[in-house]
Amino acid sequence: MLQYKAYTGHADYDEEAGLLHGEVLGLRDVVTFQGTSVKELKRAFQESIDDYLEFCPERGEEPDDPFSDW
Repeated sequence: MLQYKAYTGHADYDEEAGLLHGEVLGLRDVVTFQGTSVKELKRAFQESIDDYLEFCPERGEEPDDPFSDW
């Protein structure tokens, strides 16, 4: 599990592709990230959260609260 700004991400390893890939949990929107190393995966996870938090207001929406049940 990954944590950043109160959001949680889960990642798996795709042996065939040689990639770590994951998804941010608890959101209505699908926010994904990937990397070829743990360091790259963590950076991609954080960038995905930052992008999500920036993109929601541009769409006129509030980002989902990571602690809500919607």
